[in-house]
Amino acid sequence: MRRRKANKWLIAYPRALPVGIFILVAAITILSIFAIEKSEADRLNAQLNSRTVAIASALERRANASSAYLRAGAALLASLDAVERDGFRRFVSELRLDSDYRGADGLGWAMVVRPGEEERFEAILNEGSPVPLRMFPRPTGDLPYAVPVTFLQPDTERNRRALGFDMYSEPVRRRAMLEAERSASPVASGKVVLAQEVDQDRPGFLIYMPVFEAAPGGRRLKGFIYSPFNAEDFLASALALEESGDFGVSYYDGRVSEENLMASTLSDAQDRITMPGVTVPIANSPFILQVTRRPAGVLTGLSMATLIFGLLVASLLMLLVRMLTRQAIEDERSLVWFEEQASIRNSLTRELNHRVKNTLANVLSIIALTRRRADNVDDFANSLDGRIRALSATHDLLTRSDWGTTPVAEVVRAELRPYAHEADRVVDMGGPPVELAPNDALSLGLAIHELATNAAKYGALSQPGGRVSVMWELAAPDLVRVDWRESGGPPVPKQRGRGFGTDLIERIVAHELRNPVKLDFDPEGVRCRLLIPVRQRSEFAIRAQAASLS
Repeated sequence: MRRRKANKWLIAYPRALPVGIFILVAAITILSIFAIEKSEADRLNAQLNSRTVAIASALERRANASSAYLRAGAALLASLDAVERDGFRRFVSELRLDSDYRGADGLGWAMVVRPGEEERFEAILNEGSPVPLRMFPRPTGDLPYAVPVTFLQPDTERNRRALGFDMYSEPVRRRAMLEAERSASPVASGKVVLAQEVDQDRPGFLIYMPVFEAAPGGRRLKGFIYSPFNAEDFLASALALEESGDFGVSYYDGRVSEENLMASTLSDAQDRITMPGVTVPIANSPFILQVTRRPAGVLTGLSMATLIFGLLVASLLMLLVRMLTRQAIEDERSLVWFEEQASIRNSLTRELNHRVKNTLANVLSIIALTRRRADNVDDFANSLDGRIRALSATHDLLTRSDWGTTPVAEVVRAELRPYAHEADRVVDMGGPPVELAPNDALSLGLAIHELATNAAKYGALSQPGGRVSVMWELAAPDLVRVDWRESGGPPVPKQRGRGFGTDLIERIVAHELRNPVKLDFDPEGVRCRLLIPVRQRSEFAIRAQAASLS
């Protein structure tokens, strides 16, 4: 009993049980992979946080080292009555800075030049210079004083380009100098392009330390000792202390944005995982450090192994259940198939009987009407033969189309084929591709046959030079208009009796097409207009069912 119940469930749900087992094992596998990946992501994020803190500390140490040198220089220069070129160069050399000046472009002295002191400054600037130098830009009187670069060590061709540049004329540098004067401590400027830079796309910054001199009533600003920094070189010097490894490092002036980017080690634009920025105080100015890492692969090695193992187990279990149910399912399908085949045969037999009865009813109607109009046996036989052949020709078309839709052109061509090759008569036909339902195609075929027979006996096809034109077009999306026109034949008499063809067209065909038929016996030739519904093509339901089961 238990086995029979189990088989019943397997037959009732032949796919649900294997798929359910597969989904259950797969869900357990996915949960395991999720836990593994989350643990790996947490580990990488912790590593990223640790590296961010270490690099921020390295940047701060580099800035503090430079600030310490600037403080020492400010104390020395404040004690001097005048800062001379040789004395400043000797001071810088005695600091014993390392070869890259700890990421800076050197140490510089910028004296305060008040209005009227420009010539004295330029005399100091040109002392010992092989080329004449001038202060630039020239003071306009809008500012209380100028702070031009006076000395810059090391004395290189690159650094000489900055000599004479009035840093106080530039707003970003001026704000930093004013803050340094106010706080009497080193202050870093925001993002600027150094005066000695040729490439305007290489940003940098400066650290200013004010130097004061004694004055009546207190002290007076004497100038600034400063360090210019190329942003990329400064970052590289910090990373020499703390390597970035596979991480990408970027730092910004203030908020994080493309225009505030100072320097970055990123060389590609691919998506990366970024931790929140860390504020790094560089000479009392906030800079934002961001450290990023590449996303881990799609799955880690452990996750991939877990996934493969889980899918393998799920597939084996699903296959086992499938094998247990296959035989029962096949037996059940065979029984159902035999029952359905028997039902299909019965339905097809009923359909065939129905179609044969309809065809025989049409034949009987044609015979009855033909007999009423026939004067002798020969006329009866000839008329009946032509109409049965017309019905047969249209049936052939429907058989070739598997009793689906049939093009209007094929129906017209089949009925006019006997007359289309006569050299002394012309048969024209044309129109857009339109498909007709089976019953509508039969009605159109009978109508064209009657019109062609009448034209061959009495109309345009009865003498040389006659012309028959059959044209069709869509009168509406679901209605096609067929026009029959005769010309070049004998005149149509005004007084004429009604024949079977006329009755067939105006009554039977019009009834079958559910649209009136306009038939005019114009003296120049017979004209007929048929309106035929255009129906959507569809298969017989029993045929569609048989095709799906085969």
